[in-house]
Amino acid sequence: MSLRDGMRSVAVRLWALPTTLVGLVLAAAGLLGGRGRVRAGVLEVSGGFLGVVLRACPPFGAGAAAMALGHVILAMSEYDLARHREHERVHVRQCERWGPLFLPAYAASSLLAWVRGQDPYRDNRFEREAFAEDARLAQGRTGAIGAGRRAAP
Repeated sequence: MSLRDGMRSVAVRLWALPTTLVGLVLAAAGLLGGRGRVRAGVLEVSGGFLGVVLRACPPFGAGAAAMALGHVILAMSEYDLARHREHERVHVRQCERWGPLFLPAYAASSLLAWVRGQDPYRDNRFEREAFAEDARLAQGRTGAIGAGRRAAP
């Protein structure tokens, strides 16, 4: 890694730090009976008390199997972490772009969708970007199998 890349990496982490700190506070709940590890520069925590925490989030809906807050990904279980990792990594990159404005912008996008009579989760612009990445990855997996053949479930 060049000095320039290293400085950019530090700047990106500092820009996302306010949201990452929120993630670290919640990650502490997962470390009570859960598991944590750093993977590709992101702290991933699953299990433990996170189940209780994530069932209460987000305010619109019945909870979340996984969520990203800065450079922290939280998941109810190892299965949920594996299933939602790439989706949550989209949110990590979004936070790297938006920095301390990420959480207010995410909330504003949900509120705007709700006011328009849309789903505050599915129609949130940040979620639409993450779901588009999910679809792209799924297409890549099924496209690799061959024309006219279906992917195994």
